[in-house]
Amino acid sequence: MRRVLLLAFCMLPLPLTAQVRARALGLKPGVFRPGPLNAITDVAGVAVGQATVSLGDSIRTGVTAIVPHGGDLFRERVPAALHVGNGFGKLLGVTQLRELGELETPLLLTCTLCIWQVGDAVAQYMMARPENASVRSINPVVGETNDGALNATRARPGMAAAVQQALAAASTGPVAEGSVGAGHGTVMFGWKGGIGTASRRLPASLGGHTVGVLVQGNYGGVLQMAGVPVGPLLGRYAFQRDVERDAGRDAGRPPGDARAEKGDGSCMIVIATDAPLLARNLERLGARAIMGLARTGSSASNGSGDYVLAFSTNPRVRRSPDASVNTNDELGNDAVSALFQAVTEATEEALYNALLMATPVSSRAGTVRPLPVDSVRRLLEARGIKP
Repeated sequence: MRRVLLLAFCMLPLPLTAQVRARALGLKPGVFRPGPLNAITDVAGVAVGQATVSLGDSIRTGVTAIVPHGGDLFRERVPAALHVGNGFGKLLGVTQLRELGELETPLLLTCTLCIWQVGDAVAQYMMARPENASVRSINPVVGETNDGALNATRARPGMAAAVQQALAAASTGPVAEGSVGAGHGTVMFGWKGGIGTASRRLPASLGGHTVGVLVQGNYGGVLQMAGVPVGPLLGRYAFQRDVERDAGRDAGRPPGDARAEKGDGSCMIVIATDAPLLARNLERLGARAIMGLARTGSSASNGSGDYVLAFSTNPRVRRSPDASVNTNDELGNDAVSALFQAVTEATEEALYNALLMATPVSSRAGTVRPLPVDSVRRLLEARGIKP
């Protein structure tokens, strides 16, 4: 019987596509090496927790939490900044962040219409901590993308519980990628999107600092990977119907999703670094992440919300709300060029990981399948890109 079962197992068709990280395909953007996990958690002390919300036939969403350090965040605030690539979004809590240049809570990612529930749950979480018993003001920062292609985004059940679960699960170890947490219902370039992460560690001669990036990918455009026009070669890209019609190649395909046709969607990018930076240079760092986004084929369409939140974990630049004078030991401007290069590389790779690690997700709205890894591998190998 055992032999029969083994034979039956071996005769089952093997899956055509196994989800892999970018480096397994030879996609290694740039020149700097990643950290040991190639994740935002390579920045010492940064923790990530996720909760996926999948209910019935229509709820496909979740929460991803990024915790800058394991101490008292309200009293050991980290310098932080926002860079807006295109502002079509519902980002919560950023006016105070921009005004003060600091972050006082974990940073949460979720779905567009969930941000208020998630923000309230973060405030409740912070106020419940014994050290915050006398606190009367909390400024949660919550980012979002619109996962309405798969998720019944108006329903929003169970989000407070998901926040608690994500924060309780926060770990400094490996980060789950793909269709998890806030990436459960997202779509990229018409394929399944999700959560992705990557890191870069500078050589000692350049300071030895680490930059980590985590993305929530939910955007469109014309996908390219290491300069290879993967989207056009696989027959899926923004403005495809118009281009084919203009070239006399319109095959009469049924209309697709209007947002996908225009390259609409959103991308949240979170940057952590142990380099001692204050808000001004953190915002400059965030601006370079947009260059990594562009390298994947995004043009930041009108309907795209592209936001970058960057923070420094370095103890030398942390802020106390009770301090009358802050003395900070920040990197000089010339010293940040290597960090700019590092964050561009890590953002590009994190976005590839979000695509390549995604798995199919189905709901009442249909099924969104991932990028076909085997096809991508062949396209890359044809151009000499190999592991």
